[in-house]
Amino acid sequence: MTAPVAGPTAVEPVGLRVETHGIDVIGDAERKGVPRQLFWPWFAANVSVLGISYGAWVLGFGISFAQATVVVVVGVVFSFLLCGIVALAGKRGSAPTMTLSRAALGVRGNRAASVLSWLLTVGWETVLTALATLATATVLGELGWGGGTTTKLVALVVVAALIIAGGVVGFDLIMRMQTVITVVTGVLTVGYILLTLDHIDLDAVTAQPAGATPAFLGALVFTMTGFGLGWVNMAADYSRYLPRHTSSAGVVGWTTFGASVAPLVLVVFGLLLAGSDPDLSAAISADPIGALTTILPTWFLVPFAIVAVLGLVGGAVLDIYSSGLALVSTGLPVTRPVAAGIDGLIMALGTVYIVFISDDAFFFTFQGFLITLGVPIAAWAGIMIADIALRRADYDEGDLFRPQGRYGDVPVVPLAILVLATAIGWGLVTNTYAGWLQWQGYLLDAVGLGGREGEWAYANLGVLVALVLAFVATLVLRRGAVRHQESLPASHVEVVVTDLP
Repeated sequence: MTAPVAGPTAVEPVGLRVETHGIDVIGDAERKGVPRQLFWPWFAANVSVLGISYGAWVLGFGISFAQATVVVVVGVVFSFLLCGIVALAGKRGSAPTMTLSRAALGVRGNRAASVLSWLLTVGWETVLTALATLATATVLGELGWGGGTTTKLVALVVVAALIIAGGVVGFDLIMRMQTVITVVTGVLTVGYILLTLDHIDLDAVTAQPAGATPAFLGALVFTMTGFGLGWVNMAADYSRYLPRHTSSAGVVGWTTFGASVAPLVLVVFGLLLAGSDPDLSAAISADPIGALTTILPTWFLVPFAIVAVLGLVGGAVLDIYSSGLALVSTGLPVTRPVAAGIDGLIMALGTVYIVFISDDAFFFTFQGFLITLGVPIAAWAGIMIADIALRRADYDEGDLFRPQGRYGDVPVVPLAILVLATAIGWGLVTNTYAGWLQWQGYLLDAVGLGGREGEWAYANLGVLVALVLAFVATLVLRRGAVRHQESLPASHVEVVVTDLP
């Protein structure tokens, strides 16, 4: 796998083609666009009706509607603001997130973060594909057109083909897909809301009792990990084609706004629906998308299937594209399109397991997945955001690919921060949803929070602690290292991207 990092190249005026760029730096001649174009991919990736189901899950922590609304607004906006900050690195360095992360964690030390990013993105794309498959089968079953094994298999093939095509072809196709998905899902989602407004019982919603502080924080962390912290590890992948003179405020603002606006509406509406109907709220845990069809008129089931599937595909397409980049960043000697194809195969196999084999309640498995990977991703985000805040100059393109360059090979301090913040974070979260996760929470008793059975057990403080600890530690311990890096002369080395030994 070889590709020149720098140096302007002519942009051919041709139609859609497979993107050849992988983890390399985008040349000046190929940087294009304006910040507002970031709205389309981020909105399309987060307009899924799955957001309505989050309303039931947030209320499931035992908090009131008012508390839940605060949780949603703060959790969604703040977590996507983190994505906006990481997107700045893409503008500054014109490379994927996991390439730019090498400046913070070292050229080969960053492979640990690349593996984490790959696991999270592959997990998300598998979950979204499984939900799209189940949603299609549920709607067709409600219409009497089937809904059994054959229907699910056909739905899986169609959904997976759309997602894999976007991931393999790359950036330009994804941007076109996301624009279409934004328009179609936006209109149909408004239709869903209007048709189900009469299902809301404000008296029942406001009668929900307030929850204690641990429940409030648990819901907040769950919201953050389900939204922005699920995307922060790929945020620079979609800003890296922007010219470097692009407004930094525009990059942060359009990323945050595009990603946040749909979830804010959908989750709050989900709070209203779930608070009005306990039976619907309970059904969502087992079938997050299918349960939403039970309150729809039959004639809208097909449009609902379209909005549900396209919304989930919109998120999965971004995931598979970034998972391919992350897989290449781990050192696997394949090109980006091949990596996306590998991830697509894993995604399809994982979907088969979820849809046809697993009998676990979706929410419990999903929450365990989010919290477990959310801790190290939060620690990485803290390191990366602090590193971005410390830098005053653009990244040195050549040294991002040279272990002997200014960013180092396997620097001890940032990797120690990542490991320590993760270890402390895992010690402050609990996951009883799967036997193999019950080792977590080992610090809850030691710090006086009541152990694994206390009221703080499900507050999931470890995610917030990992984020803040890693951020502060990096600001304090890495300031001198960053200043030294930026004092060195430019490398002026034309680097060929190869798999490091």
